[in-house]
Amino acid sequence: MQRLTLVAATAAAALVTGVTAACSSQADAKDGTTHVDVVLDWTPNTNHSGLYLAQDRGYFRDAGLDVTIVEPGETSGSQLLAAGKADFAYTVAEGLVPAREQGADIVSVATVIEHNTSSLLSLTSSGITRPRDLAGHSYGTYGSDLEQALIKKLVSCDGGDPDEVRFTPLVSDDFRIGLTQHQYDAAWVFDAWETIEARDIDHLDVSTIPFIDHTDCIPDWYTPLVATSAAHIKNDPAMVKAFVGALAHGYRDAMADPDAAVDALHRAAPELDQDLLTASAQYLSTRYADDPARWGQQKAQVWDDFVGFLEDNDLVKAGFDTDAAWTDDYLP
Repeated sequence: MQRLTLVAATAAAALVTGVTAACSSQADAKDGTTHVDVVLDWTPNTNHSGLYLAQDRGYFRDAGLDVTIVEPGETSGSQLLAAGKADFAYTVAEGLVPAREQGADIVSVATVIEHNTSSLLSLTSSGITRPRDLAGHSYGTYGSDLEQALIKKLVSCDGGDPDEVRFTPLVSDDFRIGLTQHQYDAAWVFDAWETIEARDIDHLDVSTIPFIDHTDCIPDWYTPLVATSAAHIKNDPAMVKAFVGALAHGYRDAMADPDAAVDALHRAAPELDQDLLTASAQYLSTRYADDPARWGQQKAQVWDDFVGFLEDNDLVKAGFDTDAAWTDDYLP
């Protein structure tokens, strides 16, 4: 799955600076429903299970919405939101913050997963079992300043020397290539997809260092999340509430019935490996939210800690208006 780096997000946001997300891109369909475009952050995967399940079970239609799911192209969902060309988009906190800083008035309305499911993954033979073990090893980097800040903080917090970590550029979006060819020793992955794929589908002997186990050193943050434009919130809050409510219904169903989520995703993207989908859906069914009734809810402390980490590492200017970047007001 894609990691939207802070550098890439800032460059993308610069393209939409000065563009006002004004008029809604919606149009009333002939049957009275309101058309809504939702842009994914990557190709369909289990992070999107609730969306596809809500679509499959007619929850959007019941809410008066005609939803079209759009896979991203060269233009990201955040860019399309800021330009008034989309209604909702899947993105990540590390993409939304710099986008807002560059003038894109987009707002998170729900977190897809309550806690960060990122890990550092390595072959078990490398002997990397804790952050300080990265010293003397190479890390496959996507080229993000955020990566460097996180890796160095993890290593130093665990008593290691961060200057002894070698940062090696990834040569492919498929981290497994470089890992198995020993181009680097560790890479940043999402456990719900890439760790399962490596361990259970490819049967690689791998070890992970989950970020969530080290929140004494680095922050938890929301990745992915669902965002809309401030213009939609101002001009059509009823539509935003209807969409988020139907989406929440879909994710609650995905938690209760992961097999149904697999079926909905597989119908939409039959090229996906069913075994991977099944294992991933089961994994996420207990992680979308600790309490299904509270799916999507965000916490001010999580946002404040994450933005504070960015500020401390000069990745965002001091004084960023964190409160304006998110809202839970449209969750059921």
